[in-house]
Amino acid sequence: MNTLNAISEKELLELYNLPLEKLLAEAKKYNSDTVEFCSLISARTGKCSESCKYCAQSSHYMTNIFTHPLVKIEDVIKTAKEAKENGATRFAIVTSGRGPSKADMPVMCEMIKEINKLGLKSCASLGLLDEEKALQFKEAGLVRYHHNINTSRSYHPSITTTHTFEDRINTINHIKNAGIEICSGVIIGMGESIEQRVEMALNLAEIKPNSIPVNFLTPIKGTPFENYGDKIDEEGILRTLSIIKIANPDSVVRFAGGRNLRLSKKNMEIALENAVNGILIGNYLTTIGIEPKDDIETLKKLGKKLYV
Repeated sequence: MNTLNAISEKELLELYNLPLEKLLAEAKKYNSDTVEFCSLISARTGKCSESCKYCAQSSHYMTNIFTHPLVKIEDVIKTAKEAKENGATRFAIVTSGRGPSKADMPVMCEMIKEINKLGLKSCASLGLLDEEKALQFKEAGLVRYHHNINTSRSYHPSITTTHTFEDRINTINHIKNAGIEICSGVIIGMGESIEQRVEMALNLAEIKPNSIPVNFLTPIKGTPFENYGDKIDEEGILRTLSIIKIANPDSVVRFAGGRNLRLSKKNMEIALENAVNGILIGNYLTTIGIEPKDDIETLKKLGKKLYV
């Protein structure tokens, strides 16, 4: 195999198709003994103009989720304090919508400042950004911005039609140019092929994110993907996590939404032993997660240390 910086799609596909134990052993070479916790608040939920076929928050679909406008700064502070008590070192404000409006910016910047005051590293996931807004967030002290590529470049048109893969890359570049860390990940199990899972791992390697949250599709009634629960099995998940780690050895590969629904406890432990070294703890945007205390117990069982 060539050096990781030059790994080809063919080589990564060959790794994907290795016997599972060999693939996991290869990924483990790049995993760590520490696991980083982060958490979030869904600071604005629902009524999103984008047409992402997996998303309960899209206004294009009838999903009957609870929606609410931008929360108060006091709510962000309260939830961030709870996250810190549960071992999180990072805390994100997450909003639905194409991107923050001009009116949103002062409030969001104040939220970022308050998170930093708590001794947490501030993160935000607020949609598409231009250069000016990226610089405003940098000035407010934002440490890391989360903006998923969601899937591979070639499969992206099958996921949404209201923005392009390049729109996402442009936002990531604005964030990088502003000097803010990048958190960018994917959702697997949306009907992508094995080749496209390999492609997404390499698309991420081009970005070089500090953190790669990996979500597992939770089929939501009312969305076009409501019947997509069988598009990836547990072995496929372990294989995909492994190649993402191999292609991105310096990034934190992070458990995110859907892990408790798509993986057994045993396979979650196997993933943490070999390919995953971060966890988005607690609940997610519109789905329920795992209690932080249960994650802490799992780390103790595996002999892993909590990153502080």
